[in-house]
Amino acid sequence: MAQARVCGVDFGTSNSTVSVPAGNGARLIALEGDSVTLPSAVFWDAEGAPPQFGRAAMAAYVEGDDGRLMRGLKSALGSDLIHEKTRVGNRAIAFTQIIGRFFAHLRARLEATQPGTDHVVLGRPVHFVDDDALGDQAAQDVLEAIAREQGFTEVGFQYEPIAAALDYESRITAEELVLIVDIGGGTTDFSVIRVSPEGATRADRSGDILANHGLRLGGTDLDRLLSLDHIMPDLGLGSLVHGGKAPMPQHYYLDLASWHRINAMYAPGVAREIKELRQRAVRPDLLDRLLSVLESRHGHALAMAAEAAKIDLSDRSVTQILIAALTGGRDKPLSRTGFEDTVAQPVLRLTSGLAEVLRQAGVAPRDIGTVFMTGGSASLPVLREAVSRCLPGTPIATGDMFGSVGTGLALDAARRFA
Repeated sequence: MAQARVCGVDFGTSNSTVSVPAGNGARLIALEGDSVTLPSAVFWDAEGAPPQFGRAAMAAYVEGDDGRLMRGLKSALGSDLIHEKTRVGNRAIAFTQIIGRFFAHLRARLEATQPGTDHVVLGRPVHFVDDDALGDQAAQDVLEAIAREQGFTEVGFQYEPIAAALDYESRITAEELVLIVDIGGGTTDFSVIRVSPEGATRADRSGDILANHGLRLGGTDLDRLLSLDHIMPDLGLGSLVHGGKAPMPQHYYLDLASWHRINAMYAPGVAREIKELRQRAVRPDLLDRLLSVLESRHGHALAMAAEAAKIDLSDRSVTQILIAALTGGRDKPLSRTGFEDTVAQPVLRLTSGLAEVLRQAGVAPRDIGTVFMTGGSASLPVLREAVSRCLPGTPIATGDMFGSVGTGLALDAARRFA
């Protein structure tokens, strides 16, 4: 009976899952049609109709419905943005309310599958905020409050890489030391954990966890850098204003390239500022493109184009960033080498994070039996190759890129609350 009332929720920057115990394991429940993953997206209709979620939200935006698309909501946790309100039509809505409505949607799908569930283990990154313990705790507190508002009376948390380790452990036959690398949309987390068939039966795993480490670095950061390097110059980034004496302010482009900041660019005051800069711009045609993007509210579509090109390079050496219809310019060619040059700094941070978690665990690369990679960005060749260079010869295993954390959270919930 205890297991029938517990679940795991992986609220991700890009995608979310909900899982429930099933026999000796766990399963992900369908959240949108038959799909067990739900893009962490909300579309708010300008006329006040109920919000849409996931793929339906993104379709409403692409089809030109009047309203606002919001993605990357998890990125607001741990930032000042979480306490602000944003305008949708004639309404001002707090970001906590927006995340709350998304959780309510997840809860409704859960109730349809397993009624009366009120115990949950939520996944969380090792650090919501880098090097800020108070900010990190504040982010968790906000997420817990949102879960309780949606009817969960018992709320636990588990590090996302530990949850992935629990999923991996359910399929092994012998003890080994595993390095978990969970590369999500907004964070990258590492754990070194001792896994075994016997350990899978224990609720308390503190003795098996050698180290945890995390970075506020994920797939959306790679998208942003790709956009800044290969899209935003066509909208005036790097061009000169004030008679050629100063560069165009970068903050406009940083906001337009960041999922959770795009909507801020649609404020009327932003267009007025850019029109004033245009009057003394060396390339006013580029700022005309920027103004057109803002007027048409194509910011999220540009972000989707950057993300699509990144994903396309997982299987191809060259692709096109399809932005001509959005900017009035041309589609942009992008090679895998060019993308790797763009993301060189994040890759360096990733390898530093790997070295740090091994140092904290007190183990050498040769001591790791398997690297288990999960998360939506774990399939990117540039990241997998970076991990291989740090742990040469160590096998790299993968599970469900989008579901391993969610499955592990349900396993943790079943043991924790049983």
